[in-house]
Amino acid sequence: MQDVIIVGGSYAAMAAALQLLRARRSVLIVDAGQRRNRFASHSHGFLGQDGVDPAAIWANSRAQVMKYPTVTWLDRTAVELTGSIDDFTLHVEGGAAHQARRVLLATGVSDSLPEVPGMAQRWGQHIFHCPYCHGYELNLGQIGVIATGANSIHQAQLLPEWGPTTFLLNGATTLDAAQRADLAARGVTIEETPIREITGAADVVLTDGRVLSFAGLFTAPKANVNGGPALLAGAATEETPFGIQIRTDQGKATNIPGLFACGDGARVPHSLSLAVADGAWAGANIHRSLVFS
Repeated sequence: MQDVIIVGGSYAAMAAALQLLRARRSVLIVDAGQRRNRFASHSHGFLGQDGVDPAAIWANSRAQVMKYPTVTWLDRTAVELTGSIDDFTLHVEGGAAHQARRVLLATGVSDSLPEVPGMAQRWGQHIFHCPYCHGYELNLGQIGVIATGANSIHQAQLLPEWGPTTFLLNGATTLDAAQRADLAARGVTIEETPIREITGAADVVLTDGRVLSFAGLFTAPKANVNGGPALLAGAATEETPFGIQIRTDQGKATNIPGLFACGDGARVPHSLSLAVADGAWAGANIHRSLVFS
């Protein structure tokens, strides 16, 4: 019987684990090995780690966590969570089962990208979702925003801070007169011709044959929490402008007693630094629940 099982092994998960391990609690981390930012080669906006390869940040963090004697790391995919507070059972791929008094879901999210040919191959390298993470490196060059829905309008309004911006509607959203006027006031060019494909680094080929070249592209994909009903074990979810996430209270507890959630799958907006903070807060609150239950 572990004190805590953490489902997920990325940044929020390890930040939570660190708090618990420093309180000398036993922790099992079950990791499927699918970091959301595995496509990016540099992480920005995270104090003390600005510009560092996120894979290196992850590896260094894991090495620090694994120095504590009460942690166990299991490279497996979690498939089902059953039980209740003080007696949870996590079933993993291959059939093994592990028990814990508390469980933390830090499964992260999966991005559902627009179905534009060439986008998936450039995701995290030339196409991004967070201007605070990647906008500065575009050096005030031309920026394209590919619409995915109404939420993209906010993205198009914000991105002129990082360079001249073109809003590519691509049939995904419509603009009223007030929105068009607002975008024009911000210097945003509106392009209504649909996209045929993305080529080169960040060249957008339109269906009329024109090619628009950009320093980088942004889009707002839906980010839905990883793990189906069997893993979420009845935890309530909620719709946000960014996608589906697990609902938690201020202490990162779900509606299921003893079950907590943190990271991108349980908060908006998303970034590495915010995920780490969320995980640290979740770890402290889980420890308190063990002490004061």
